[in-house]
Amino acid sequence: MTKEQLHGFLDPNDPVAISFWIISIAMVAATVFFLMEAMTVSAHWKTSMHVGALVTLVAGVHYFYMREFWVVVGSSPILYRYIDWTITVPLQMIEFYLILAAVDSSIGIMMFWRLLVGTVVMLAFGYMGEAGFVSAWLGFIVGMAGWGFILFEIFLGEAGQVASSGNKVNEYVKSAFNTMRFIVTVGWAIYPAGYFFGYLMSGVNDNSLNLVYNLADFVNKIAFCLAIWSSAKNSTLNSTGGHAALLG
Repeated sequence: MTKEQLHGFLDPNDPVAISFWIISIAMVAATVFFLMEAMTVSAHWKTSMHVGALVTLVAGVHYFYMREFWVVVGSSPILYRYIDWTITVPLQMIEFYLILAAVDSSIGIMMFWRLLVGTVVMLAFGYMGEAGFVSAWLGFIVGMAGWGFILFEIFLGEAGQVASSGNKVNEYVKSAFNTMRFIVTVGWAIYPAGYFFGYLMSGVNDNSLNLVYNLADFVNKIAFCLAIWSSAKNSTLNSTGGHAALLG
């Protein structure tokens, strides 16, 4: 087949397109896994597992579209990527609230709304900066402020204080929370780094930038949900009747 006839199909010499394909399939596989495993964990973990499955499902669908955009158009799928983040990042913020509220009913819903506000600011200004609707520097600075607000809440705010307390939060919830917090801190740092070097400094080409973003999404979404699954599984196994629940 000629090069023109192959247009729209994966090029074995295009690692970015291949990464889009691999990650889209991995997200679908992770969704099936989380939905199946949700049936084997105790009741207060089920909603968290279902939300985790939504994160990977939404990401998987968007990665199919982003793969097609990259292969056919040959440029960064900025709009698709931000639509994906606009749905999946708030869902990940919901996870912080869910795993804590399940063991401490005194947690107020305002904790989630504060995390949501930080998410909206971070993503809205990041997109406007990358798409050219506002100054790239303004988008970067305000977006970083939104991320900083999220970090404050999960380290020093109500979420962080509840997670660090030894009253109602057990070791499994603390383990999941700490891993999720690590991903939001270290894993998410890849995105502003890509924005800074790719858009502000023009030091990274589209190929490298999208490859890094794809790998970051792979880790930050699937590993984020795996942290919840691991704690849910261990909590169920070590709780009263845990083995019976797994067999049932």
